[in-house]
Amino acid sequence: MAELSVIWLRVAAAFYSLGLLHAILTLVRRREHLFRVALTAFTVGMVFHFVSIVEEGILNNRCPITNFYETLSMCAFLVSVVYLCVHLRYRVESLSVFIFPLVFVMALVATLGNPVSAWSSPIVRNAWLTVHIVLVLLGYAALLFTAVASMLYLFQEHELKSKRPSKFYYRLPPLGTLDDLISKFMALGFVLITLAVIAGSTWAFVELKGDWVRQPKIAISFFTWGIYLALVCLRVTAGWRGRKAALGTVALVAFSALTWAAHARLGNLLLKQ
Repeated sequence: MAELSVIWLRVAAAFYSLGLLHAILTLVRRREHLFRVALTAFTVGMVFHFVSIVEEGILNNRCPITNFYETLSMCAFLVSVVYLCVHLRYRVESLSVFIFPLVFVMALVATLGNPVSAWSSPIVRNAWLTVHIVLVLLGYAALLFTAVASMLYLFQEHELKSKRPSKFYYRLPPLGTLDDLISKFMALGFVLITLAVIAGSTWAFVELKGDWVRQPKIAISFFTWGIYLALVCLRVTAGWRGRKAALGTVALVAFSALTWAAHARLGNLLLKQ
């Protein structure tokens, strides 16, 4: 991508990040009243995004969809346009919890197509990687607590339906308490994993240059994050609670196990420095 086009796209990603902040606050603190601010920033980001695409097309005299980064940028822009049209027609605010983070991450990745200079020092390199690994571990810890609460929820639900519940059943928290724990730890885990994906993709971009996007561990990380995002969206927009949320969380843990293995190898790079 042309240098100026990337600059406009980075400005758009900065505005999109306010939409990401709105989604995080909605999950953690239920701050739905910030939606107007987030939507305004999201719309401004779309304008800069459009400028980036048009300028890229004019400079190269072609439609800017000839490589992975240009295609991802175009896809993010089209998703944002479709969402804005849907919102203007149906006023579906809850869908923003899914769309805002998705568009931001897609735009962010699209800005990583141009090579950059190496790390300023090994200390900065290792510190950045350490932050990424810590965020991943904290995110998985929150996901583990979510999975445990989900398993207890499924067990207690099964015991309620049985005619002779076990003695262990009477020692469990109420279903409402377990469902609330699932919501809180799911939101916390999503925030941490999202920040880990942003930090990890940026580190890989600087470290591996153009080859970073071809790494299987990067693809697995984004795939797992996408599943997490879809699960959060279903919980917020479709009202997935109780049994559905518990089963979805258990499935997410299985996908996260693959990502854990990939990050274990990435963490070994830090120990070798």
